[in-house]
Amino acid sequence: MQSHLQLMGQGGIATAMLSVSSPGAHFGDDQAGRALAREVNEFGAGLKRDQPDRFGHFASLPLPDVEGSLAELAYALDTLGSDGVALESNCEGLYLGNDRYEPLWAAMNRRRAVVFVHPTSPPCYEAVSLDRPRPMLEFIFDSTRTVSDLVFTGVLTRCPDIQWIFTHGGGTLPLLADRMELFRTVFLGGSPDDPTVQEQVRTLWFDMAGSPFPNQVPALAKAFGSEIVLYGSDYCWTPAAGTAAQIATVDNATQPDGDTWGALTTRNAHRLFPHLADRA
Repeated sequence: MQSHLQLMGQGGIATAMLSVSSPGAHFGDDQAGRALAREVNEFGAGLKRDQPDRFGHFASLPLPDVEGSLAELAYALDTLGSDGVALESNCEGLYLGNDRYEPLWAAMNRRRAVVFVHPTSPPCYEAVSLDRPRPMLEFIFDSTRTVSDLVFTGVLTRCPDIQWIFTHGGGTLPLLADRMELFRTVFLGGSPDDPTVQEQVRTLWFDMAGSPFPNQVPALAKAFGSEIVLYGSDYCWTPAAGTAAQIATVDNATQPDGDTWGALTTRNAHRLFPHLADRA
């Protein structure tokens, strides 16, 4: 189990948490992948049931098995009462704009589903990671890569009701969205009348897991606005001491005018998950 996205209280303390089952639930065998997804989803839903004042649940889907994922999506949302689903930035090298996923996005769009996307290693990472920890750079680049795929394949405009959440402050998107828009219009034949890259990215949500201050979150807010920023801890992959240190940087950072990052991200989370506002 991975716990990542959280709600912040006024003083910077996490007051409610969404438990995220490991989004990778497939190891080359569709039936085994479906069974594993069901097992971790039942476990996560049980935590939410047992402690509803503390936990929510994002369900795992057994991608790249689309048929199995459609079935698990329906079971998770209709039977388990999951708050959304969790995916990885690519599944066996297939990024989220791949045509084979279109039935899944259509189903999620009809449901206005919340989709939390955590990065993973890109294909052939051995050639580019230089034997350094992949989460340091490759995860960040892979979030950017999969968002760009959703943009350039038109998924974000065809399925505007999916509530996408990406992590780590949007990766390098605050720096690269302008460049992506230049290529969309000048080199790829995109119409200037269509939604710009920046406009499409502003429909997404981003958490602040990792190292949000002093630079990451201010750059994100400047590029796309602060109303799409959520708190994220990256716990338990980030140890408790690291999470506490990150919260301290949030509390000690320059705060929004007349506001705090804790209060702002809590309000944003309540807009995304209105049913959680009753727990505050």
